Amino acid sequence: MSHSSHSSTASPTGRTTHPRSAVARLLSHTRAHARAGAIPRALRRTSLVAATLLTLCATAEADAVLFENVRIFDGTGADLTPPMNVLVEDGLIATISAEPVDADGAERIAGDGRVLMPGLIDAHWHTMLASVTPMEALGDVSYNAIVAADEATATLMRGFTTVRDVGGPAFGLKRAIDEGLVQGPRIYPSGAMITTTSGHGDFRQVTELPRGLGDAHSRMEVVGGSMLADSPDEVRLRVREQFMLGATQIKLTAGGGVSSPHSPIDVTTFTPDELRAAVEIADNWGTYVTVHAFTIDAIEGAIEAGVKCIEHGFLMDDATAQAIAEHGIWLSPQPLPEALRLGFPEGSVQRAKADEVWPGIDRTYELAKTYNIKTAFGTDVLFSRELARSQGAILASLVRWYTPAEALAMATGTNAELLALSGPRNPYPGKLGVVEEGAFADLLLVDGNPLEDIALIADPENSFKIIMKDGVIEKNTLTD
Repeated sequence: MSHSSHSSTASPTGRTTHPRSAVARLLSHTRAHARAGAIPRALRRTSLVAATLLTLCATAEADAVLFENVRIFDGTGADLTPPMNVLVEDGLIATISAEPVDADGAERIAGDGRVLMPGLIDAHWHTMLASVTPMEALGDVSYNAIVAADEATATLMRGFTTVRDVGGPAFGLKRAIDEGLVQGPRIYPSGAMITTTSGHGDFRQVTELPRGLGDAHSRMEVVGGSMLADSPDEVRLRVREQFMLGATQIKLTAGGGVSSPHSPIDVTTFTPDELRAAVEIADNWGTYVTVHAFTIDAIEGAIEAGVKCIEHGFLMDDATAQAIAEHGIWLSPQPLPEALRLGFPEGSVQRAKADEVWPGIDRTYELAKTYNIKTAFGTDVLFSRELARSQGAILASLVRWYTPAEALAMATGTNAELLALSGPRNPYPGKLGVVEEGAFADLLLVDGNPLEDIALIADPENSFKIIMKDGVIEKNTLTD
C-alpha cells in the first residue's frame, strides 16, 4: 500500500498521471535553472515572477520522495540488492540505505519488495519522425510538432526517460519538455542529419534536381530533417549550424540507407576530407560525430576520420569489428523487428535494401560480443506509431544475444556512458542511467523482476507502477 497523500488520475488520453506532476515539474526545472544561475525564459516575464521563484528555490524545502522496501537493479550489475530504502531529494538520489531513512515530510512509497531500476535510455531514437508518415514528415510542421509531443509523452510512459535523437528537428520539443510544458524524456538532439546529394537522408525527388550553390533549400532541409553538404566547407557550415541550434552531437550518413529512395547501400557517400571536416568541428565543440554506416568501406572511412560512434554496422566483418574495438569506438546497432522490414512494400527499392541488411543484424551482435565492443542500445523506429509502441519489446528482444541483466544494463548505465561523450554540450550534466547516490532520480518501480522476466519491459502499462524523471513522479498507479 502506498503512503502517498495524492491519488493518481487518468488523463483524457488514458494515461495515468500524478496530480502534482505539472507543478512539481515546474518547481523542479526552476530549481535546476536557479542552481545554474538562470530562470527559464518562459518564467522571466516580470521581475516579480522571477524574484518570487528565486526566493522559493532558495528557501522552500525541496520535494522529497522515499521509496521503502525496494530491491534495486543499479544499471550496471547482474543482480538485485536486498531490500533497501531510497530517498530522492531535489531531483537527485540522496540516500540509499538498508536501514530506515529519516525523511520527515517526504512522500513515502511502499515498494513492497518491487524492483527499483533506472529509467531506460534509447540511444537511437527519432522524436520527430517516429509517429508520422514520410509524407507527413515533409508537411505541416505544426501538426508534426503536436504528434511528436504526444509521442514524447508516450515514450516517457513506456519508461524511457532519456533518448538520443539521431536525426530530426527536435530542439523545440526538447525545450518544451525541459520547461515542463510537455511530459517527455530528456533529449540529446543531433539536429538535422548531415548527408550528401543522393545520400541516406536525401529524400528529394529527381524533379528537384539540379541543385546549384546558393539555391533555395529543399523541403527536407526547411523542416530540419536533414541537410545537404557536398564539400568540406559545406560540411563545416552545416555542422556549425546544428551546434548553434543546440545539438549535443552530430549525425552524418556515411553510407547508403534503406529508407532513402536514391541511396544504394553499397555507396560510400562522404569523402575522407568531408568526414574529417565534421570531426574537426565536433572536436572544437568538445563533442563527437556518429555516423550511419552499414558497409565495411563506410565504417573504415569513419574510423580513419576519427568518428566516435557507428550506427548500425550490419554488413561489417571480423576485421572491421576488431578495428572498431581497437580504436575504442562505440557501436550502436539495433535489434530491428521483422515487422519493420516487412513494412516496406514487396518489389520496392526500400524492401530490397532491407532484405540486404537484415541478415547482418545477428552477425553484428555476435561480432560485438566476440570483440568486446562498447555497444549501445537503440530502436531506430521511423514512420510508425504502432512500432513506436513496441519500444520496450524491441529492448526485450536483445535476449537473443544477452542475458536480461546485460540487456537492461546496456539500456541504462552503458547508454549513459555514450551520452556523456557530449562533454560540455551535455544539457544534463550529472549521472544518468544508474541507481546510486548523487545520480539523477530517473527511476522505474517495476511490479516483478525484469532480471528474471524481461518481458515486463514490453508491458509498461502494467509493469511500471511508478515512473519518475528528475525526481518528479510522472506516473503512479499504486493504490492507497
